[in-house]
Amino acid sequence: MNGFIFTLMLIAMGLTLLSLIAGIFVMAKGGKLNEMYANKLMRARVYSQGFALALFAVAFLMNQTA
Repeated sequence: MNGFIFTLMLIAMGLTLLSLIAGIFVMAKGGKLNEMYANKLMRARVYSQGFALALFAVAFLMNQTA
């Protein structure tokens, strides 16, 4: 089970990084692309970051009881 949680944490961290980089790129590009996608990408970053933190908490709690 710990391997599964660890894999999910890596995926969530990767998604966080990917959405952060994409959001910064879109904001730097500006224009119509920025208006359409910047807020959505930053919102996706917040959601994936929250998911990663929740997985860290689950992994921490699982190691406390083991």
